[in-house]
Amino acid sequence: MFIKTVIVGPLQVNCFIVADGLSKKAMVVDPGDEPDRIMDVIKKNSLDVQYIVCTHGHFDHVGAVGDIKDATKARVALHREEIVIYNAAKVTAQKWGFLAEDQPDPDMLLSDGDAVTIGGLSFSVFHTPGHSPGGICLYAGDIVMTGDTLFAGSVGRTDFYGGDINKLAESFRRLMVLPEGTQVLPGHGPTSTIGSEKTDNMFAAKFQQ
Repeated sequence: MFIKTVIVGPLQVNCFIVADGLSKKAMVVDPGDEPDRIMDVIKKNSLDVQYIVCTHGHFDHVGAVGDIKDATKARVALHREEIVIYNAAKVTAQKWGFLAEDQPDPDMLLSDGDAVTIGGLSFSVFHTPGHSPGGICLYAGDIVMTGDTLFAGSVGRTDFYGGDINKLAESFRRLMVLPEGTQVLPGHGPTSTIGSEKTDNMFAAKFQQ
């Protein structure tokens, strides 16, 4: 498995470019900004991007979706409960003082239990609401990409539209049953492991009561 992290935009989003090393089939997860930098990685590694997957629809995670789709013709995928937030990303960005473009309509609406397959790799879709209604995580092998559901030592905010602290607690508990060696690749900040988050996350005690 090929994984490259490109930290993009003023809110420092972790955009992940993931590929099957044999077939070069790839997906781009959360292309929030700086499409030229993302495309540079794709071109240098001769990757064939099949999907653009949004872990959720907040503007800092979807700002470059249109540019990447135009360049790669990849299919845009997000959870069906995230459409409202995704479609409002341009307006939300403007409220925060940022410029953004309208995003292309999604090509795939994901549900819990679906799989996103690139070459010989298959990522299970976990619906993990709480930070947003249609937040998802992508799990395969020994990695899980958690968007803004789970960070190293913390979790996503729940004070935005559609946030729900009780649902976030349920999502947190779901992730904590993964093997402790599973590497956590969050939407912002450094990587971690499930084992570390069980013991060190500031919300672990509260959420696992």
